[in-house]
Amino acid sequence: MCGITGLFQRSPGTVSPDLLNRMNQALVHRGPDGEGLWISKNKQVGLAMRRLAIIDRGGGQQPIFNEDGTIGVVFNGEIYNFQELRTELEAKGHRFKTHSDTETIVHLYEDMGVDCVQKLSGMFAFSLWDEKKERLFLARDRFGKKPLFYVNHGGRLAWASELQALKTLDWPRDLNPEALDLYLSLQYIPSPHTIYKAVKKLPPAHRLVVEKGSVTVERYWDLPLNEKPLAIGWDDAQTEIRRLLTKAVKRRMISEVPLGAFLSGGMDSSVIVGLMSELSDKPVKTFSIGFDHERFSEVGYARRVADHFRTEHHEFIVHADGADALPLLVKHYGEPFADASALPTYYVARETRRHVTVALNGDGGDENFAGYYRYQALAMASLLDRTPLGFVKALAKGVSCLPEGLGSKGVGWRLKRLLDGALKRDPASRHLEFARFFSQSEKKSLYSPAFRASLIGDGALGYLRAILDRGARLDTVNRSLYTDFSSYLPECLMTKVDIATMAVSLEGRSPLLDHEFVEFVFQLPGSWKLRGLMDGKHIFKETFKNFVPASVVQRKKMGFGIPLGPWFRGHLKDMFQDTVLSPEALARGYFQPETIKNLWAQHQSGQRDNGYRLWALLILELWFNDKG
Repeated sequence: MCGITGLFQRSPGTVSPDLLNRMNQALVHRGPDGEGLWISKNKQVGLAMRRLAIIDRGGGQQPIFNEDGTIGVVFNGEIYNFQELRTELEAKGHRFKTHSDTETIVHLYEDMGVDCVQKLSGMFAFSLWDEKKERLFLARDRFGKKPLFYVNHGGRLAWASELQALKTLDWPRDLNPEALDLYLSLQYIPSPHTIYKAVKKLPPAHRLVVEKGSVTVERYWDLPLNEKPLAIGWDDAQTEIRRLLTKAVKRRMISEVPLGAFLSGGMDSSVIVGLMSELSDKPVKTFSIGFDHERFSEVGYARRVADHFRTEHHEFIVHADGADALPLLVKHYGEPFADASALPTYYVARETRRHVTVALNGDGGDENFAGYYRYQALAMASLLDRTPLGFVKALAKGVSCLPEGLGSKGVGWRLKRLLDGALKRDPASRHLEFARFFSQSEKKSLYSPAFRASLIGDGALGYLRAILDRGARLDTVNRSLYTDFSSYLPECLMTKVDIATMAVSLEGRSPLLDHEFVEFVFQLPGSWKLRGLMDGKHIFKETFKNFVPASVVQRKKMGFGIPLGPWFRGHLKDMFQDTVLSPEALARGYFQPETIKNLWAQHQSGQRDNGYRLWALLILELWFNDKG
């Protein structure tokens, strides 16, 4: 696990060692155990990395080269099938100098060229230089677990694991209006966009190749978009789910450093901890986090699971003053990122790092098995498609006067959101309704006329429509899952976990996102995942119902939310007023000041819970104050 960076001088000139080193030093937190820096003989290319040593701690220093030194790579991540690949490559005559997974990439590239990514199982972002072909090759893993940013400016291509490394270079800092609009709709900025016009993200499951003066970005993998599900029986499917997930967990327990797991007490992390306990001859170290607001805290559930599997358990409680870490987090993310669970993820990572260097997690369970509320809402809205639109409109009008309930997830709120989604018969509009932060109408009143005029295209709606169109042949549930696998999971969830964990030099691993496991589960019927309208994760729960405590199987999904409503009326009140409501912020020209003031007044009076909208505005202004 590392941070990588590099420079490629496309026009006359040479790579500056000082610039390369400056970029690399910005990533020290990602790799405190060592560094590597290399510049080609013609000084056209420079590769650099910071290392968090996990495998072959003594001999895995990067860059790593092939036998004759003509192909070199710097790599961030883990290749879980590297031992099998090494055996195959050695049988073909390749000679290895180290025992690291990184070296596998070099020799596999010698054998397969840029198609080598097809055989890699794991999380990765790497940059490879082929001196003979004068080819630069960058690639990112299938689900975007490891990030990669790049900027092509002034005859030079630069790339890095984080935006802050690129900020050490000179390039135009013009803000990208489309990215800001996407952020306020989705809470994140999807690839290839970044908040800057000049900088791009390499999308998940894509590779970038620079050769003979041209730059090519192309997709190398996608989920199987078959119209018909796999021909497999219910019992055999459960057996295969258990086998593949056990295999994925076992692979991710390979480590030369202390290892543990995040434990929320939900189904996903509980199953992972249980399988780790089966595979380990020692108690698994588990870590959970809670809040001083009981409605948002899962520590009690986690404790019961820890007792059941006899783990070595650790707990940490976040109080409202924990939000004081926000400016630090904003700096690490490098661009606006409004998933509020980034804060507790950072804290649980920080506490976990005091004990271990690697932590497994339950990420991906909801996307594999339809665990989110929005999948239920989409199924219910689909049923309402059989009802005359006029009746749905009348029903929506009738419930518009209902109180939303405590917090932003009360019964009234859910019913209003359901009917708002049901009124939208276009799949993209409906999906967006159940996944959005600010709605289209809310943004219309928020944006200033000048900012609104700067926007082109269909924004979040067009972004989601393109994904939904790719999955048009799938059943309703799997089409929704495909959309989240292609948007929310890689662009939001994986970004959150990578930055929050690497900020404290902790490696996070996600067995439920093993691509062989995901490919199998994705091809099962959607009705096996969401049974009826309410029973999400059905086949997953049936597979492990006698393995985890019954209370885990029966409990409703809680989510990893934080008490934003109370915090904005308490500890965060002064921070919001001093930043978002400051004269400087209100004068930026992007938003209507009166709309922001109204959102704030509604929240303070209790008329409406605007916690998540206020959070997005707060993060954005903190970013403006720190963007550099």
